[in-house]
Amino acid sequence: MRNLLRLCPLLFALVLLLGAGPAFAGKRVALVLANSAYQHAPSLANPVNDGSVMAKTLKEAGFDVVDSRHDLSALDTRRVLRDFADATRDADIAVVYYAGHGIEVEGSNYLIPVDAKLERDTDVYDEALSLDRILVAVEPAKQLRLVILDACRDNPFGKRMKRTVASRSIGRGLAQVEPSSPNTLIAYSAKAGFTAQDGDGANSPFTVALSKHLTTPGLDVRRAFGYVRDDVLKSTGNKQEPFVYGSLGGEDVPLVPVKVAATAPAASVANPQADIRRDYELALQVGNKAAWDAFLAQHPDGFYASLAKLQVEKIGAEQAHAAAIAKAKLAEAERDRLAALGAQKDAQTKAAADAKAAEQAQLAAQKAKEQAQQQAAAAEQQRVNLATAAPGAAPATTASPTGTNVASLTPATAPADLSRSVQTELGRVGCFSGQADGNWNTSSQRSLSQFNRYAGTKLDVKVASTDALDTVKAKPSRVCPLVCEHGFKADGDKCSKIVCRESYAVNDDNECEKQRAAKPATAKRDDGDERPARQRRQSGGVAAGAAGGYGAAAGIAAAAGGRRATSGGQVFCNNAGCRPVNRGCRLEYRGGGGPGNDANAEVCY
Repeated sequence: MRNLLRLCPLLFALVLLLGAGPAFAGKRVALVLANSAYQHAPSLANPVNDGSVMAKTLKEAGFDVVDSRHDLSALDTRRVLRDFADATRDADIAVVYYAGHGIEVEGSNYLIPVDAKLERDTDVYDEALSLDRILVAVEPAKQLRLVILDACRDNPFGKRMKRTVASRSIGRGLAQVEPSSPNTLIAYSAKAGFTAQDGDGANSPFTVALSKHLTTPGLDVRRAFGYVRDDVLKSTGNKQEPFVYGSLGGEDVPLVPVKVAATAPAASVANPQADIRRDYELALQVGNKAAWDAFLAQHPDGFYASLAKLQVEKIGAEQAHAAAIAKAKLAEAERDRLAALGAQKDAQTKAAADAKAAEQAQLAAQKAKEQAQQQAAAAEQQRVNLATAAPGAAPATTASPTGTNVASLTPATAPADLSRSVQTELGRVGCFSGQADGNWNTSSQRSLSQFNRYAGTKLDVKVASTDALDTVKAKPSRVCPLVCEHGFKADGDKCSKIVCRESYAVNDDNECEKQRAAKPATAKRDDGDERPARQRRQSGGVAAGAAGGYGAAAGIAAAAGGRRATSGGQVFCNNAGCRPVNRGCRLEYRGGGGPGNDANAEVCY
């Protein structure tokens, strides 16, 4: 009995070693499909190269089965999927990687074999393979079902494909999907509704990042795809963002487990930092102030306590910002109400001052919130880096209770980087045409204001915030309309010059209008005397009087004679009155004038 007790520690260590084996040595199988040589569409350069890289990566990671195929027809693809489904029945992890063309029809995704024609939209049901068929192949796996699609390219069949029903939609890229089976992840090379780039090299940016991070020993698959996302965004200038759909449980699920040591330790040594870390991660998952207060009550000092205090400050800043927004709205409403009622000037002035002060307080709360968010993000990034470098070890240094060491870290997202990201996203949705230089100037503020106008949002335009970045990134397509100069018209996302046919020209309304022929030049009538007729008559009467005429009749007749000496329409006046000169007659001035003596005589021919 005494000898048996002496052997207990050794037997216990052996049981631990043997018991840990199956958890880390589960069967892992993978299928790699790559289509480049399309028979009825332009060939793709990278998919076969990408498939070779992924097959090599998975083989070097120790996968039990890696079946790599390329340029398969629809029939051959179905047979390969059927055989792979048999291999997944006793597997813990099943992975399918596909590179090639994909298409979305009516919200469903399809992978396109190399022999597909797709002359009409309904052909996808017969000649393509639905994503659901791939999910059926990996469904028997027990621990993780992973489907990776590097298929978010431009659809070469979309422009010439006939629509059998006008309302049937054919989307750009692939559609968003929510897996119905548990422990299933579907990774896209680009977010739903967007297309991916093939890159300038032999492999796509997405596959390059996958081969770098996906099979890192001990790295949870979700975090691995986070690193892949960061690399692709960086290499494509924020134009392509990979996305993962589906969810897993709380345990880490690495594709490649960490190797177990050959011998078990004689006695396990407790690590208090590991317990604190678990408590911290639990509070981080809950994310409210009560959870952080409970954590600080249990762990008031040390590295994780400093991180928790930064999280509390961030929550407080967010709440203060929300309260400042509400107060500013109330102040503005009160100011408008008094103005509408026509209240006394003093009351309106005070209400306007209160509204202005509330607006300033809102801006200050916004800046404080962003600063707190950046500090908390920087601290959390440091914690993640430490945990990745040494998952079971304590931090190399611990911060003081005030958190000064953590707060002094470089923010995870510097203000200039945040401004540059917002500018880039505004340019993507058509609201910003300048260079994304990180300088949040008047032009950038006008661009965000224009986004608010067309998107119906109320983002603060004075600063580039994370709220603005998330809101703009959520828009999948153009928001602000394309504005072109005179003589140009909108053509998709570009301005093209308006070309009119011969004898037509662009008018002020930016439309082609027929040009009128130029009129010949004509001689202009010499109207040297622009004076009114009444003034001319008066001056004529004066002249007649100066010539010796007397009386009103002589003045009128002289004016008439001076004005119409050689044309019709003259008027003859004497003591009896005035009348028009008869047709074929004219007036001649005879001199004299006065009672009984006419100054003008009517001469007829």
